[in-house]
Amino acid sequence: MRSGKTRLIMAALVAIVAIISYFGKRSLNPITGEQQYVSLSPEQEIALGNQSAPEMAGQFGGLSTDEALQRKVREIGNRIVSQTDAVRSPYEFHFSVLADDKTVNAFALPGGNVFITEGLADRLTSDDQLAGVLGHEIGHVIGRHSAEQMAQMELTQGLISAGQIATNDPNMISSYVGQMINLKFGRDDELESDKFGVNYMHQAGYTPRAMIEVMEILQQASGNSSQPEFQSTHPSPANRIQHIKDEIAALQ
Repeated sequence: MRSGKTRLIMAALVAIVAIISYFGKRSLNPITGEQQYVSLSPEQEIALGNQSAPEMAGQFGGLSTDEALQRKVREIGNRIVSQTDAVRSPYEFHFSVLADDKTVNAFALPGGNVFITEGLADRLTSDDQLAGVLGHEIGHVIGRHSAEQMAQMELTQGLISAGQIATNDPNMISSYVGQMINLKFGRDDELESDKFGVNYMHQAGYTPRAMIEVMEILQQASGNSSQPEFQSTHPSPANRIQHIKDEIAALQ
């Protein structure tokens, strides 16, 4: 009986520390005006991204040797940054094409390193589509999604640990629940980055509807197969397309 009470007290202390630590990480995003809970300062995000960039590039065959494509990606990426709200950010944006021509992917590291694979770039048929991809990835950086997810994962892990202590069960269902929470955060980030992408395309003079074409290309690349949305870190393409249409309509 006493052992059970001790576990509950310890669990409560662990949970309280995790919650206090999380809410102590509140920070104002200077671009969006949003109050966020983040684990890193902008300077730390830049340092982490620059440190991680060579290793991440290496996982996709290094940088592409197609200089014309590299130049096009840099020009479009820099145009988006210079002609949108992103220019007011503290981040150092760098745009690169990766040599992997099999993988259809694009991603951004915290701090401003943005990558697109040859496999995705070769499927795009217009500068507007490329702008949609890069605008989306710029949105992840501006939205500070990596720093947010780190803080959220730290909170989730603290609450999971508290639950495991309270139940004396290291394999309790709270681990699964925690994973579901973080998957939801990931889906919300994707939708927010789609919103950023649409608005950045509009501000930089590109055609926002090309973002819908990008979603269709991604769906085709996946063979039109998908797992249930609530178990995926990305919303379904159909769901994203509807959100993108709503964002485009709001520009009118």
